[in-house]
Amino acid sequence: MKIKDAILQAKSNNQVAFNFLLEYYWNDVYAFILKRTENENDAEDICIQTFSKAFDKINSYNDSYVFKTWLITISKNLHFDFLRKKKTSIKNDRSEHANYQINNLADESPSPEDKLITEQNLAKLLCDIKKLKPHYQEVINLRYFRELSYIEIANELNEPMSNIKVKLLRAKKLLANIIQET
Repeated sequence: MKIKDAILQAKSNNQVAFNFLLEYYWNDVYAFILKRTENENDAEDICIQTFSKAFDKINSYNDSYVFKTWLITISKNLHFDFLRKKKTSIKNDRSEHANYQINNLADESPSPEDKLITEQNLAKLLCDIKKLKPHYQEVINLRYFRELSYIEIANELNEPMSNIKVKLLRAKKLLANIIQET
């Protein structure tokens, strides 16, 4: 069967002509799409869609063009559609992932239980600090509760900064010992 005869018969809805055209051009269209997609499954899907669309629209085929070129053009357009859909689905996947991340952000604000535990720990810590000598209590209070710098503590207590650092170091060691004992 010649190509022109097969096309005329296909326009008359002849299934044998469709099969002949499919078998004759399949490898050319498949190779073209495979080169573009680099994926055998995608190439096969697009090829099937190409022949399906071509046979549905066979009556619109213009005999002044090469049939193979017409098929390749259809496959190229279907490939563009495939890429567009793929790009859209990737964007949707990203936005769904972003929505999932936004909706599942951990609430970092303390729960009532966390607040209670913190208050209990703070109360115990304050009791342990009260077991220290007054000058160690004062240094810890200024540094950790009032959040003063070493220079500010030295100015407030009228002592050299080196003394403040030593007192703070001793106070922390003594406090650590008290905490370990209890």
